[in-house]
Amino acid sequence: MRDFVGYANRPPTARWPNDAGVAVNFVLNYEEGSEYSLADGDGRSETALIEVNAARVPAGSRDFASESMYEYGSRVGFWRLYRLFRERGLPLTVFAAALALERNDDVARAIADTDWDLVAHGYRWIEHYRLDEATERDHIARAHASIERTTGRAPQGWYCRYSPSANTRRLVVEHGGYGYDSDAYNDEIPYWLDVGGIQHLVLPYSLVTNDAKILGSGGIQNAADYAQFLIDSVDVLAAEGRATPRMMSVGLHPRVIGHPGRIAGLIKFLDHLAGRNDIWIARRADIAAHWRAVMPPSEVAA
Repeated sequence: MRDFVGYANRPPTARWPNDAGVAVNFVLNYEEGSEYSLADGDGRSETALIEVNAARVPAGSRDFASESMYEYGSRVGFWRLYRLFRERGLPLTVFAAALALERNDDVARAIADTDWDLVAHGYRWIEHYRLDEATERDHIARAHASIERTTGRAPQGWYCRYSPSANTRRLVVEHGGYGYDSDAYNDEIPYWLDVGGIQHLVLPYSLVTNDAKILGSGGIQNAADYAQFLIDSVDVLAAEGRATPRMMSVGLHPRVIGHPGRIAGLIKFLDHLAGRNDIWIARRADIAAHWRAVMPPSEVAA
């Protein structure tokens, strides 16, 4: 059943740590090597989030350009983001497609050497709403086991490519290894759901403050536009955050934001956040843990 009400005009008054009004979470979507590929038996090459608006290679033929654009993300873009966040000592969440980490030991080891938290982004970067229930259950379990094997720690959350299936949330809860999911775009703070009698935490994500807008229909053409949009977003949330907590998810893709002329906008945004005491830059796991502590499901139900 859809919920059109949510917190309505009664949002929680709980605070983030240090009385911050906004929790900002940076998400690195690591998908390169897990996308659609003829070599993986998909019958087509990937067409999403690449540098052209439409596939130029006939369906069923191998698109070497698309493959090469994805390889840029793992060969160059990831490492540019890795250096940026490491040099600034900033927390980061990795939405990891498990097969992508299996295919790049260097990236898996680099993530393992950080304190970044992990969210399973599927075993492969494919749409779960196309999977039958048995296959989806298998992918959810394989993603968890694979990420734990390649990085040495288990993913704490779950997030599908774009949209879950009708079964996804139930299967994620059934698995038992995921503390929350982010398969929602309907709020700016976490909330609890009853899933088969179990209280399950949802941390909404955003495709608005996401670098996918650079390649899509968001009207963002350059680093300055990207930076200003993020700055405007966080400033409005910070003003509202004086009264009620807010959350801002900034989605990043190595093959998109990892290019020099784009990451310059991200750097400007990070500079805007530096030194502010009304902003809490946090891992997604930290946000989930804090919400459980200050807004447990028993209090929400009451």
